[in-house]
Amino acid sequence: MPDKATDKLTGRTATLDAILTRSPVIPVLVVEDAATAVPLAKALVAGGIPVLEITLRSAAALDAIRRIAAEVPEAVVGAGTVLNPAQFAAAQLAGAKFVISPGATEALYYCAKDTGLPYLPAVATASEVMRAMEQGFLRAKFFPAESSGGVAALKGFGGPFPEMKFCPTGGVTEANLRSYTSLPNVFAAGGSWLAPKEMVQKNDWAGITAIAKKAVSIAKGQ
Repeated sequence: MPDKATDKLTGRTATLDAILTRSPVIPVLVVEDAATAVPLAKALVAGGIPVLEITLRSAAALDAIRRIAAEVPEAVVGAGTVLNPAQFAAAQLAGAKFVISPGATEALYYCAKDTGLPYLPAVATASEVMRAMEQGFLRAKFFPAESSGGVAALKGFGGPFPEMKFCPTGGVTEANLRSYTSLPNVFAAGGSWLAPKEMVQKNDWAGITAIAKKAVSIAKGQ
């Protein structure tokens, strides 16, 4: 029989997988105007991408999360670039279904365990992977992916850490997307190219849907 710690670990991993594996690509979104949040979310969902990371890099971010959570039920919206417990709490209050950080701290690990809100810490080295595992996390963001060794680094992690799976983000583009998502230890890849700023400003939602469809097709190797 598995012990309680194993049960908790398995449950945490299963919860993250249920959310984040719904799309092979996770858009990293900087929303400058909350009024664009709902049509942007709908455009991405229409393109086959229901998992959305709204980064806390703008004043409109929390409002964007609130609007998407309330008005686009087919989307699963989370908060990215969460740096501290205050932002973690604000994201949860806004309706975020998951939290992603660009690194990981003891305080953020504690928040995740205390609240139960699905949390994806970020790692860039083998030591950081080991720390995440020590904290009970078997899913992590690999960031910044390209400058931290890219595909080769993830292949290297596969040997000593077979149970870990990653979401590479940072330098991932349409051109190299498939090289990441074809790896057995990658469950999704994150990128900012899916919602070009100029398209959002022009309300070109059809164009964004087309980009999303193409990205999903590439990520799946279709």
